[in-house]
Amino acid sequence: MDTSAAVQAAEIDRNGFAVIEQYISAEVLEQGRAFIEQQAANHEGEYFAIHGIEALGGSIVAALALSAPLKETLAELYHLQTGREPAATEQIFPVIRCLQGRNGLKQSHFYHFDATAVTALLPLFIPTEGEHCGDLIIFPNLRRVRFNALRNVIEKAVLHNTLSQKLVAFAVKRSWLRPIRLKLVPGNLYLFSGYRSLHANDQCDPAMLRATALFHFGNPHHDSLLARLLLGANKRRAKLDHNGLKPVN
Repeated sequence: MDTSAAVQAAEIDRNGFAVIEQYISAEVLEQGRAFIEQQAANHEGEYFAIHGIEALGGSIVAALALSAPLKETLAELYHLQTGREPAATEQIFPVIRCLQGRNGLKQSHFYHFDATAVTALLPLFIPTEGEHCGDLIIFPNLRRVRFNALRNVIEKAVLHNTLSQKLVAFAVKRSWLRPIRLKLVPGNLYLFSGYRSLHANDQCDPAMLRATALFHFGNPHHDSLLARLLLGANKRRAKLDHNGLKPVN
């Protein structure tokens, strides 16, 4: 067992998250930022997201998603959380999210559970001025990892719908609920259980740029037809298969 992964898994269970500080060098961070700036210009200052290894091809985010050390870390965390090995064909699914412009405001306080047991978040651009800097908001470890796909679908129907999201957002904004708020630091890697933890980002000034790379790994329902049919909306919208790849025609 990787000792560092065991420590990180214990921190996730105890605190809701773990941090690997300065996971990437300043040079690599600048490469990631250059890619973001190019994409931000292409999207004319409005929100965008890029899903999948192929769409991110040639970027440092794709290179990290294909790196053996990151996959080994995430696979060990999956094993420690679930007591099982990930599917043999499981790969890291990378996503870039960039909050900017008025459309970026619509992407705040969108509380959800991830499809994968392990989520790694790498901030690239984070605002440092103003009241709202797009903090990561987590309600940690609210549920267990479910290997029964039907039970997961039912739980998401109850906890992961528009009404529930609006109610949670309303309660958080009025401090009736007090989740963990993380001030993100570019270059650090934040690890948490996206499957177990309800999470979202705080709003961000439309004039500012907030960009993060997300690395999803360890889908407990990787081989479930039910899960493919009812879950995985982001992959379907991006026209990717359940492995996060473009289908071969």
